[in-house]
Amino acid sequence: VCTTCAALMAVTGSAEAKKSCVVKAAEGTGSDEKAAKFQVDEALLQAVDWGAWASWMANGTTPGYEYGKRKYKCSKGGIGVVCRGQAKICKL
Repeated sequence: VCTTCAALMAVTGSAEAKKSCVVKAAEGTGSDEKAAKFQVDEALLQAVDWGAWASWMANGTTPGYEYGKRKYKCSKGGIGVVCRGQAKICKL
């Protein structure tokens, strides 16, 4: 469950005709950095497709999506650590 989620950013076009990509940003809070980053990852997928999120939670895959490298900035705060993250997510 995402404690603090804020999906931002606008849709970005893709160079490939078959791919539709978006850049999303989210925030997560956790007791440590790993937990906060996990919250960010969840929120990023939830902002795009709940089915992709459910699959990622179940087996680490995102069928129909390319879930790119995430960028994070973390600091102490909240209940331990707050991370803000961003990723490009493309529908294949």
